[in-house]
Amino acid sequence: MRIVGGTFGGRRFNPPANIPARPTTEVAKEGLFNILNNLIDLDGAKTLDLFGGTGSISYELASRGATDLTLVERDARTFDFIKKTAKELGIAENMQLIKGDVFRYMKQCTEQYNFIFAGPPYALENIDEIPQLVFEKQLLLPEGIFVHEHTPRNDYQKHPNFGRMKNYGTTVFTFFIQPNA
Repeated sequence: MRIVGGTFGGRRFNPPANIPARPTTEVAKEGLFNILNNLIDLDGAKTLDLFGGTGSISYELASRGATDLTLVERDARTFDFIKKTAKELGIAENMQLIKGDVFRYMKQCTEQYNFIFAGPPYALENIDEIPQLVFEKQLLLPEGIFVHEHTPRNDYQKHPNFGRMKNYGTTVFTFFIQPNA
């Protein structure tokens, strides 16, 4: 796997085999960040990466200037890999790693973020609760962006904060926007 853009663009990282993660493809990730470049200034942004997986999205965010990175991942092996990779990239001091359940974190969180990304397992039974919790718990700052990665079988176009949807085959990104108060 590689970081597709920013200051770390082109750097490769190799997650351990058989980790319980489904990394976002490079094509989809590149498309996502091309869209984000027109929606939000990530320089100095405060970000939240839910279901961190390999850490790929947080590495991309750091590569593009995000300086306050929070990542939630429950799997111990994957968590250790993210910790090691963040240290190798020199971003460990900007990253708060939380080993635990995403839903528990969201329900207890009192922070607000400029950007939130959720890349849950596609078969997650309660996947549709994620956008609901982001807005119910007011996790986004005004004008913040939330991106939810899912399959075409999930449709959030009727959500009051729906912004747009971009399809990359079996990967769909839905963008939600927190209006300026």
